[in-house]
Amino acid sequence: MSRIDRRFAALKSAGRTGLVPFVTAGDPSPDGMVDLLHGLVAAGADLIELGVPFSDPMADGPVIQHASERAIAKGVGLANVLAWVAAFRETDAETPIVLMGYLNPVEMYGYAAFAEDAVEAGVDGVLMVDCPLEEAHVLEPLRQAGLQQILLASPTTAEARLAGLCEAAAGFLYYVSFAGITGAAQLSTGDIAGRVADIRARSKAPVAVGFGVRDAASASAIGEFADAVVIGSALVDRLSGAVSAEDAVGRARDFLAPIRAALDARCIGVGSGT
Repeated sequence: MSRIDRRFAALKSAGRTGLVPFVTAGDPSPDGMVDLLHGLVAAGADLIELGVPFSDPMADGPVIQHASERAIAKGVGLANVLAWVAAFRETDAETPIVLMGYLNPVEMYGYAAFAEDAVEAGVDGVLMVDCPLEEAHVLEPLRQAGLQQILLASPTTAEARLAGLCEAAAGFLYYVSFAGITGAAQLSTGDIAGRVADIRARSKAPVAVGFGVRDAASASAIGEFADAVVIGSALVDRLSGAVSAEDAVGRARDFLAPIRAALDARCIGVGSGT
């Protein structure tokens, strides 16, 4: 049983909705990255989605694009990301980490070499935005090494393809709440609740919902019907103004605390499939 599977099993048993914060690796401070990861856990993160900086994203909105640009300007690459995960694992052996990014850096690194190094560092899964289910064979070395590929579904996913995603899902299935880029719109939870409920009933894996979640109210609304809530752009934006590594940790804590509290205020059983 992987770390991701264990964590979602524990959440279900406790009747809790998972909180999955996204941060861009190396932003706002490469030197403070490991402290920030630990700060996210202390603030209530159940899983961490760690963005691999990339120059040509297709799903990320301006906030995360700029974070990637700042990290790249500081020389952050995939090797740095793996080193930070390894350092994090020295004192946290339980919190799952999923790398979110695009195929190009992994291809340049080498799929087999990346798989070996990522597992050794303590990475649990990968979410490759530009690797759809139909092309998932390219990530076979990663799956063979034990990394779970997190698949994406959206409001525009065709029924036949959705069936395939639900069958192939591992770790968790990431449901994109609207057709657009990260941080681009306000959520209309009524439009997606039924869709997510249907997917949860059919998926082999739990369902996390992201894109557009920006505060405690929107996270709590999503928690009505999702196994986990992913929050990225709003957090990355808050971190962008940090003047030190300590300030970044404090900003993350202050931002996530009311979101964690709102999710925990929900009654037992909500978001747990019971």
